[in-house]
Amino acid sequence: MQSQNRLFDDFVKVMNGAAGTIAGMTREAQASMQERAREWIGGLDMVSREEFEATKAIAVAAREEAEALKARIAALEAAARAPSAPAGKGRARKGEGA
Repeated sequence: MQSQNRLFDDFVKVMNGAAGTIAGMTREAQASMQERAREWIGGLDMVSREEFEATKAIAVAAREEAEALKARIAALEAAARAPSAPAGKGRARKGEGA
């Protein structure tokens, strides 16, 4: 009976050691893959989220300004095309007296 317990205890110790070793290898492999991914992504020409949001805000502001300028130009063109009121309308002309 004593030998069976000892054999079982030894087996449990070996399995615990193997589980620890496998866990360590998993952590090492994960760290290695993360490092390789960082190197690969670092080689790409990517922008940060903050840079993207700033550029997006600038583009929106520029688009709004362009729309305002288009509306202003359209109003100026419409005013230039409209017939102007005759000078002195409603008044007697020079030389025509009452």
